[in-house]
Amino acid sequence: MRIFERLEELESLIGQEIGVSDWIAVEQPRIQAFADATEDQQWIHTDPARAAAGPFGATIAHGFLTLSLLPRFYQTAFRVEEVRMGLNYGLDRVRFPAPVPVGSKLRGRFVLRKLEAIDGGVQMMVEVTVEREGGSKPVCVAESLTRQMR
Repeated sequence: MRIFERLEELESLIGQEIGVSDWIAVEQPRIQAFADATEDQQWIHTDPARAAAGPFGATIAHGFLTLSLLPRFYQTAFRVEEVRMGLNYGLDRVRFPAPVPVGSKLRGRFVLRKLEAIDGGVQMMVEVTVEREGGSKPVCVAESLTRQMR
């Protein structure tokens, strides 16, 4: 984890990687829990026997499950000590270039793209690239907007 004392330390890092998260395992119970929570029970996610004969040879995680892991990736990639609260402000461009087969390990790489002063803190736009251990392509690339409040 990369630790910054103050938000001002980030100003000179626009365009640079500011953190890399720990790995997270994506196993079938997590995929099933997400399917249950979202009511997306498509067989490619929830039926291991049928998915074994499908295009990926196993179940795969929902793209939105991968996206929903962004807050967890943030927690282990970097933090700013003076920030008392971070708020998810939304997403810009989001893509899922490759599938996440069951049993995969994922992590996020964070590149700071924009930093804008707002009342009480800053708004950050961070490009998050989620990679799969052993994969040749990212499984998700998203522009994440957060507000870091002092």
